[in-house]
Amino acid sequence: MPLGEDGNGWKKKTSDIKENYDFKEVLGTGAFSEVVLAEEKRTQRLVAIKCIPKKALEGKENNIENEIAVLHRIKHPNIVSLEDIFESTSHLYLVMQLVSGGELFDRIVEKGFYTERDASQLIHQILDAVKYLHDMGIVHRDLKPENLLYYSMDEDSKIMISDFGLSKIGSGSVMSTACGTPGYVAPEVLAQKPYSKAVDCWSIGVISYILLCGYPPFYDENDAKLFEQILKAEYEFDSPYWDDISDSAKDFICHLMEKEPSKRYTCEQALQHPWISGDTALDKNIHESVSAQIKKNFAKSKWKQAFNATAVVRHMRRLQLGTSLEGPSQITPTSPCHGHLLRNGEEESLSHYEDGRRGSTEGSADRDSLRSCTYCCRPASRV
Repeated sequence: MPLGEDGNGWKKKTSDIKENYDFKEVLGTGAFSEVVLAEEKRTQRLVAIKCIPKKALEGKENNIENEIAVLHRIKHPNIVSLEDIFESTSHLYLVMQLVSGGELFDRIVEKGFYTERDASQLIHQILDAVKYLHDMGIVHRDLKPENLLYYSMDEDSKIMISDFGLSKIGSGSVMSTACGTPGYVAPEVLAQKPYSKAVDCWSIGVISYILLCGYPPFYDENDAKLFEQILKAEYEFDSPYWDDISDSAKDFICHLMEKEPSKRYTCEQALQHPWISGDTALDKNIHESVSAQIKKNFAKSKWKQAFNATAVVRHMRRLQLGTSLEGPSQITPTSPCHGHLLRNGEEESLSHYEDGRRGSTEGSADRDSLRSCTYCCRPASRV
């Protein structure tokens, strides 16, 4: 059904979106959309607007309608919200909450102190948000670190889940469409078996693993071998990187990265694990080791990303600097101004794991085959 002919009352007609918003700068460009930082004229509030040409949507209407249907239903403090939808004769505009605190890995690397307890608190927020989605019958299907953004630049900022391009509102409990990002996808998806919300719990397990050591649990330059590792759920807690990590943390991860979906922890079960709800997460500083591994294994190219969180941080810091130099401003950088929306596959850059040999072309075919994966699989040696 063509956009605009479905009678959805939540779409507002507009002849010119700039009558309502001042466009500040382009935050990123994707395969068929552009994300722009904008200020609402009426409130002077900053938002992120995803501008989608209708011509680019021909044949893809169902995809974008699915994203809108998902986001329109979601109201949770740890999930980026869709605030408004405008439609012109040529474009669809999704007005999103603007999250201004930057990406998860960038924040961890910048910290001088980082502990298991910090990781536990992050995962607690993610579990709570994903449980909310699951209770609504929504499966995210593409949870990964670059979909986790900080709400603000405040030290104690909450984490936000974004990117619902692959989400599915289930009419039943089982799906079968293969999707997700290599390295974070559950074994049953790779096995092309019907799957359920348990796929999100697996991905949270993978994210938890990375948060505690700085490198991914599965790696091979060859896709087939990588998938074989995941299918068998073959991963280890390597020494010395896991020597100072608690047994409780490892137990938590094992329950989420369980090969058999029926035995895998649900979000509710994971929230009750002592590493999340109790006091078993250690306070030992693991920043040096984890940040070093993140920098080696998750080096990114920022070129032409669908949404560049760093650009938002840069803009917000400019606003703060302007405020301090010029006096009071009507825009408060630390106020609740939020947002972000991506679709899987919009990233036109190829980010990849480094192997410590800059300029190396070895494995380039594998990297090309994983072009849809913002963090592809090519870790540095951990020896």
